[in-house]
Amino acid sequence: MHPAFSVLIFTVTSGAGYGLLAWLGAGQLLGYTQTYMEGQQVILGVIAMVLVSIGLVSSTLHLASPKNAWRSFSRFRTSWLSREAVFAIILYPVAALYGAAIFWQWSSIDILAGLSIILALITLFTTSMIYASLKTIRQWNTPMVPALFMAYALISGGLLFLAVSGFFGSLKPQLLAVVMGLIVITLALKLVYFFWQGKPQGATIQTATGFSQASVRLLDAGHSAPTFLNREFGYQVAADLLLRLRIVMTLVTFILPLGLVYWVFDGAGRVELLALAWSIMMAGLLLERWLFFAEARHVVRLYQGEQRT
Repeated sequence: MHPAFSVLIFTVTSGAGYGLLAWLGAGQLLGYTQTYMEGQQVILGVIAMVLVSIGLVSSTLHLASPKNAWRSFSRFRTSWLSREAVFAIILYPVAALYGAAIFWQWSSIDILAGLSIILALITLFTTSMIYASLKTIRQWNTPMVPALFMAYALISGGLLFLAVSGFFGSLKPQLLAVVMGLIVITLALKLVYFFWQGKPQGATIQTATGFSQASVRLLDAGHSAPTFLNREFGYQVAADLLLRLRIVMTLVTFILPLGLVYWVFDGAGRVELLALAWSIMMAGLLLERWLFFAEARHVVRLYQGEQRT
């Protein structure tokens, strides 16, 4: 699949925003933000929604006609994209009320915190299901895709939560340990996904055409000029380059941020390193999302001469 940069920005940036909002809401319910001033909590919430907004705005740039983006709300019963749009918009007033509840200490603050967490996670899930529901792309049609989308949001949002908390002087070692553990779990899940992705599964040109007893090859291409199918579904990257990029992505997304967080946790590093760790992780997640698209193989490629999806 062709990796559109606007979609990469959308999924990574909004994911970090939803994750940060979930961490903020969990802090209210679990009590680890009790030492934070009201203004500090509101700032965390504003940062979260700014990231979400940047992601949502960038997603419209991928549309052929952005002015028709409103149509995405009209197919809620059948479309994961429509469900994502609806839940993303519903989150805004709930998050605004949650911010007001923090600032004025309303009695409904716990309810609004819980609603913010639920809506943030639901929106993340609907975004992931846009891809995971596509049976035509084997690399996406797996429960590991929603799990990874959730995990990426939690580690990027959690690391940003730690960085801002460190700036406020309210950093808690227990949260450092939790985020480190989540990074390790996410790394393990990603390695499992890489292993599964490399297994020879999915349709072949033989099974797609029904001629399973003989070798099938393309004699003539269906198009004499480049088409939408070729541009979007026929994206090609050398296998050795993909392997090298996987290694780079693993180092940048997981290993380097984990080392920096451990340095702070061990007491040898300054909290400013958490901001650096988050920036490095976000760069790594952009590369991960690029690989997510570049490694995807749509079944339509079989009818362009490819032997296996």
